[in-house]
Amino acid sequence: MLKRSARMLNSAREGEWAHLVHEESTYVIEVEDLRQLEIHCELDADAMRRKADLLERILEQDTETRQRLENRRNELSELMGNSRRRRELSRTYQAPDIARARQGVR
Repeated sequence: MLKRSARMLNSAREGEWAHLVHEESTYVIEVEDLRQLEIHCELDADAMRRKADLLERILEQDTETRQRLENRRNELSELMGNSRRRRELSRTYQAPDIARARQGVR
């Protein structure tokens, strides 16, 4: 899981969003599989420490991945807003031209 988490973070760092989504889908399945396996398993103190260390590292990677996703979402939102404003401006400035063209005025 740590390796998959690292691959997810790398995908986010590289802007490979489709690959990130694929990795996340597999990750969710693996988390559930692991949860099912752990139901019947008791860990000793060393194993618990190891698990805690792994979880901490995974959470650190997850935090950065989520931050990068949020940044990407904000970028896309800004691009969509810019596109919408350009479209509205285009319509605004085209409307008088269309009206003049209908009247035969240039």
